Amino acid sequence: MPASFVRRPPVAHRWPRTPRAAIALQKSLRPRLSLLGGPRSPRTVAGADLAYDLERDRLHAVVVVFRFPSLEWVETSAVTRRIPFPYIPGLLSFREAPAIIAAWRRLRRPADLLLCDGQGIAHPRGLGLASHLGLLLDVPTIGCAKSLLVGEHGPVGYDRSATTPLRHAGRIVGAVVRTRAGVAPIVVSPGHRIGVARAVRLALACTRGFRIPEPTRQADLLVGRLRRGLEAPRPPRGHGSLC
Repeated sequence: MPASFVRRPPVAHRWPRTPRAAIALQKSLRPRLSLLGGPRSPRTVAGADLAYDLERDRLHAVVVVFRFPSLEWVETSAVTRRIPFPYIPGLLSFREAPAIIAAWRRLRRPADLLLCDGQGIAHPRGLGLASHLGLLLDVPTIGCAKSLLVGEHGPVGYDRSATTPLRHAGRIVGAVVRTRAGVAPIVVSPGHRIGVARAVRLALACTRGFRIPEPTRQADLLVGRLRRGLEAPRPPRGHGSLC
């Protein structure tokens, strides 16, 4: 059996306090990732996003769970935490992952797949936010980022679903994907327990006429309400959109 298919014990670690320790931890965690397979048809899919309140040194995290493929709302979890780590490009998971994990652990039932507004392995050390979350939560994760952090790619077609591989350091680390015709593409990269092709397929299956996949789009809308001090809406079961 290929090593990538061997299920390892869930990862746990202490959160480092310095950038040097964080980089060392990223390098040690990278070999733990599994980047093959993934759920063919998850029953539920979640989106995660954050918003900052820098004046109060706080951040808000939201996780929204939907049924798949209908994308009907199931539940929402939100937390507010003190910002635990400085802003350093390439180390955002040490700033954002603890709050997302806290929100995830408040869910009544964890989702089968997690999409987040961040990178998976399309990252300088191959361990972006989606990958870090996947290891710590032991769940398949996909990074759906609005901008490129590393890598090169060719032209992307105009039509929805047009895709081109993203390469970094001599290997494919994701894809640049057009989720809506004529609109800027997004960067899709596997986080953990999923491969590139399936990550792209599932990210596209989660779009509903907008550039951003619906789970992360709705999480972004809800966390914006929390930042403004508004109560997040709670739709009845069976409604596919929160906002």
